Amino acid sequence: MAKKAKPAKSSTKASASVYKVIELVGTSSVSWADAAKNGITTATKSLRDVRVAEVTKLDVKVDKSGKLTYRAKMKLSFKYHGD
Repeated sequence: MAKKAKPAKSSTKASASVYKVIELVGTSSVSWADAAKNGITTATKSLRDVRVAEVTKLDVKVDKSGKLTYRAKMKLSFKYHGD
């Protein structure tokens, strides 16, 4: 009877990571792309290890004078390091 081969041991250990997801809205008077960039840039000032921003909604706010404000609602994930 042949011996069963043992699975090879990995020389590197996989590290588990946990990510937190928040919602935020970036704004701009220029464009939706600029609104998303402004939201991410502002968030990275207080969050570490920002990984992914998923834009979930785009809209435009129109004030009484007709001025446009582009808004990008997004889900932003960042690595969770604990409290």
